[in-house]
Amino acid sequence: MKVGVVIFPGSNCDKDAVYAFKNIYGCETVELFHKDHDLQGCDLIFLPGGFSFGDYLRSGAIARFSPIMQNVIEFANKGGKVFGVCNGFQILCESHLLPGALLHNDHQKFNCKNVYIKAQTNHSLITSKIDLNKALKIPVAHGEGKFYCDDATLKTLTDNDQILFRYCDENGNITPESNPNGSLQNIAGICNEKRNVFGMMPHPERAVDADIYNTDGRMLFESLLDRVLQS
Repeated sequence: MKVGVVIFPGSNCDKDAVYAFKNIYGCETVELFHKDHDLQGCDLIFLPGGFSFGDYLRSGAIARFSPIMQNVIEFANKGGKVFGVCNGFQILCESHLLPGALLHNDHQKFNCKNVYIKAQTNHSLITSKIDLNKALKIPVAHGEGKFYCDDATLKTLTDNDQILFRYCDENGNITPESNPNGSLQNIAGICNEKRNVFGMMPHPERAVDADIYNTDGRMLFESLLDRVLQS
């Protein structure tokens, strides 16, 4: 299993991702520079969080045009597995690999705290092993995390079972109060119709080590790696 973590100017969660894949799960892990065109034969491409290109224009809007994204888009369109977290999710939406957009948080403040999310389906690589009744404690760190799409797109996401996670409280209740940014219907993560591209705002790679007293993110990695190895 070989994982490529793409590094853009302003990425700041790439080391967390490399640590999770390499040190926790023993995957061969390489860092891919945004100006490159070589995905180095990776089985999975991970787009990390951060502030690519300073989040000028819109978050992810400039990174979408980085040279390596041409290869990532081609890879995804051929069925390759791509996972984007936070800024990575924003880049996937800007690249039209995922529908919708990430807007400024309703309260116009930067969120940096632990939140709770609940998987909405087991029909995806990153949620296949997750108990749908369990609330996962996962940190967020974003100023533009409000997921939005039009009614037709929302219907498609719902009908095709593409909504992966919703924000909830610690008991698993999906409420307006548990929504940290105003996301439409508390949506915290989605996948594409082909189910090979995944995006979410919370950071599971920051919740895999017992030394920081949170390992809830491991469930996503274990689901993902187990299914990728089987495919």
